[in-house]
Amino acid sequence: MESILPLLKATQDAAVSVRKLSDKQRADLLLSLAEKVIANSAQIVAENQKDLDLVDDADPKKDRLLLNENRIADLAKSLRDVAALPDPTGEVLLERTIEQGLSLKKIAVPLGVVGVIYESRPNVTLDVASLCLRSGNACVLKGGKEAHLSNTILVSLIHETLVEFGVPADAVMLLPTGREFVMELLTATKYVDIIIPRGSEGLIKFVRQNSLVPTIETGAGVCHTYVEKTGDLDKAANIVVNAKVSRPSVCNSLDTVLVDKEVANTFLPKLKEEFIKWNVEVFADETSYDIFKGIDYPFLQKAEPEDFGREFLDYKCSVKVVDGLEEALDHIRAHSSRHSEAIISQNSDFIESFLKEVDAAAVYANASTRFTDGGVFALGAEIGISTQKLHARGPFALEKLVTEKWVVRGDGQVRW
Repeated sequence: MESILPLLKATQDAAVSVRKLSDKQRADLLLSLAEKVIANSAQIVAENQKDLDLVDDADPKKDRLLLNENRIADLAKSLRDVAALPDPTGEVLLERTIEQGLSLKKIAVPLGVVGVIYESRPNVTLDVASLCLRSGNACVLKGGKEAHLSNTILVSLIHETLVEFGVPADAVMLLPTGREFVMELLTATKYVDIIIPRGSEGLIKFVRQNSLVPTIETGAGVCHTYVEKTGDLDKAANIVVNAKVSRPSVCNSLDTVLVDKEVANTFLPKLKEEFIKWNVEVFADETSYDIFKGIDYPFLQKAEPEDFGREFLDYKCSVKVVDGLEEALDHIRAHSSRHSEAIISQNSDFIESFLKEVDAAAVYANASTRFTDGGVFALGAEIGISTQKLHARGPFALEKLVTEKWVVRGDGQVRW
């Protein structure tokens, strides 16, 4: 294929049919798709295994690629959850009559064609398609080659369902995996209304620097947990371990532990047993290195400056001992990607200061950063976690896949 422009035009044309569906039809479409996903779970697992076979077992990103029966069941549940959400389109945001007798309404309308570029996460295929269709949008999917067979079977099920509801299959377009088509997508201002990159920091940076189509970034997650001296250290250890090891390859996993110097000698040994169990490699500053060395922690490295502000996406984290809240805030300010940040404390003043002063899409007190997720936040699903401040921030889901339109009704008025 020399150009993807004909594919993009076909999706733009199909978007009209999506907009014409009623609220009930959009919901029923997703419910029908959920049934198809469950009915075809064996085939999905088989195609997914072909993708998995090409990935090194030691690659932590392999977990992102995996689709098993439990995850497929979760995908179907997510489709049903999105179907149950209220239609964000058609909502009257403002209504008034101006002195010239014109009746004005500002209403929420679909964005149009949503382009999403993503890497080894086939669940994104269904998440994006469901959110776009539920909100009256068409979508263009540029998935990575490592998930191509998984994405292909999922999109085939979407296409079957669309056709059953009288919508052209092109309303959800899976583009070829070749990187040579990325720039064409990023410059297709005539056919694509918005681009959303979801993946590595390198991918997001490339899209930001090269896209002529407006973009919404779903940024990399460099996430910190600060253990303040008054914190419950047993709860803190449980939270830190959970945030690091439950799914280290996702963007809301912990990257850096900040620990108050007054409790460092007591707290850090509490991590030893679970960190060893999960083979967590620790990149420690000078003070924490001595503590870990003193307890014979086996997977230990001296931290380099670049280990702070680094998104590990693996069983690895950096550790720094700080002298109180202000130093912790300064460190987060310097190294955060503004995704998710947490404080473990029993000092209500410190907690409120942290929640107020930390500039991130989600801030936590006494809980794991792993909760930053559209499904967990009762949004049905998410396209990603937006770390920017315009249009959408945090879990980017259904209610943000709309824009505004002014509808003006008159009776012959003119303006000179």
